Amino acid sequence: MTTETSAAGDPAALPGLRRPIPKWIWLGIIFAALLPLIGGQTGLISNFYFLQLSLMIVYSIAVLGLNLLTGFNGQISLGHGAFFAVGAYVTAILIDRYEMHYLATLPLAMIACFIVGYLFGRPALRLEGHYLALATFALAIAVPQFLKYRHFEPLTHGVQGINIFKPDPPFGLPLSPDQWLYLVVLACAVVMFIVARNIVQSRMGRAMMAIRDQPLAADTMGINSARTKSITFGISALYVGLAGALHAIIFEFVSPDSFRFELSIAMLVGAVIGGIATLSGAVIGGFFVQFIEKYADALTKWITSTVHLPIHLEPWTIYGIVLIVLMYTMPMGIAGGLASLWRKIRPPG
Repeated sequence: MTTETSAAGDPAALPGLRRPIPKWIWLGIIFAALLPLIGGQTGLISNFYFLQLSLMIVYSIAVLGLNLLTGFNGQISLGHGAFFAVGAYVTAILIDRYEMHYLATLPLAMIACFIVGYLFGRPALRLEGHYLALATFALAIAVPQFLKYRHFEPLTHGVQGINIFKPDPPFGLPLSPDQWLYLVVLACAVVMFIVARNIVQSRMGRAMMAIRDQPLAADTMGINSARTKSITFGISALYVGLAGALHAIIFEFVSPDSFRFELSIAMLVGAVIGGIATLSGAVIGGFFVQFIEKYADALTKWITSTVHLPIHLEPWTIYGIVLIVLMYTMPMGIAGGLASLWRKIRPPG
């Protein structure tokens, strides 16, 4: 895998970005927003499932941010878990130490992550190929250790982490805290996806893709590659930081060990499986990050209980098999594969 991705991940999807958002997407958003009333108040959907859905949406925001960097700008990062941690800790510290309202912490976490991402992206411009991947990977490993540093314990609480309280619904709304946070996360996701769509079809987005596909031609056309790459890195970190902040509020707890390098790998896998250089692929990627391990574990238990195998089957084996199958059958990711299939079967005109 290289740091330069091609437009082949979504060759025909970009013209579609210029069209209005389809009505079925808006209907899906409305249905999702009504779930607390439809399922929650009737008891058909428990708070546990709202928690799971909230986490899936959070990871979708994170995967979307990574996709802006990797899919649309061609820079691979193995360290975005670090920005996830920064966003989570900014929110947790502001709530715990300064008693700030949880919603007010979100833009501050986003700004902090944009600054960190931009500052990291500037020197990283000198690195290409595997060197950039290794630099971001080092960032993912270093940040959790940095959060444990004893001189920062008054803020970060070291290895003990920070406990915060899940907020109650405002205005006496007849919702549980999990149902309310689900709506908050959903609203954030809708806004961030619309913003990402506008970025991709703007002059900035065209510059990002020009640098990804033809960097020398982009320089010849007068595109400031260094500035564009740095800003893209910052925007990508901003998205992931928001996801981290929401994750902290949902879980009511942050600790350095919650943000190990496996999180960065999971986000990259989610972006690739969902579909590089696609916006819809981020939703699929979020689903993959949140649920694939649970489904792999359940499938492993079912197989071992029904079939006698000469070897011990681990959930990671199923996880790996799923990745291999998806990469062979849908090399452009699930969103890219479905789009390609639709173009083949849809009626002409």
